[in-house]
Amino acid sequence: MPALDDPQTRTDLAALRAGALRWLAGGVVAVVLGWLMGAAVIRITADGGARPPFAGLMVVLLLVGGLVVAVIGLGAWLRARRWTAALAREPWQHGRLRIAGPALLQVEPVGYDELTDEPLRLQLMSTAVWRTRAVQRLDGAEVRYAEVSPREWLLTADGAGTVYGARRAGGR
Repeated sequence: MPALDDPQTRTDLAALRAGALRWLAGGVVAVVLGWLMGAAVIRITADGGARPPFAGLMVVLLLVGGLVVAVIGLGAWLRARRWTAALAREPWQHGRLRIAGPALLQVEPVGYDELTDEPLRLQLMSTAVWRTRAVQRLDGAEVRYAEVSPREWLLTADGAGTVYGARRAGGR
C-alpha cells in the first residue's frame, strides 16, 4: 500500500505544503511592499519632499529579503511535491529510530538483529534547530520511513505532524 494512502501522511504533507506556501507568499508580499515603498519614495522626492530616513535601506532589505524568502518557499513547495509523488508509489516501512549524533540517525527495520543486520544510516536534511530537536526526541520511537530516491529518505512517527527528510549518511 503506498504511503500516501495513509490519512495521517496526507495530513502531514498538507502541513508541509502549507508551510512552504506561507514562506512563498511572505516573500512575494515583501517584494511587493519593497516595490511600492520604492515607488512612494520616488514620488515623494519627485514632488520636492524630503527623502524619508532609511527609506532606501528599507526598500533594498524588503526586495532582497523578500526574494530570498520567496525562493526558499518555492524550493520547499517543489520538495513537498516531489515527496508527495514519491510517497504515492512507495510504501512506508516500519522501524525503530536511534539517534547517532546531532543530525545523524539510524533506523533499525522491524526484525533488526544488531549482530547480523546493518541499520539504515541517515543524516537529517533540516538545518532548523527546532526540527532537529523534534527528531532527537523520537529516539527509540517506532517510525515509518520511505525511500524517495537512492540517497533521500523520509521519516515520520505517530503524532509528529510532519515528515522529515534525510539523506543517506556515508558508511564507516
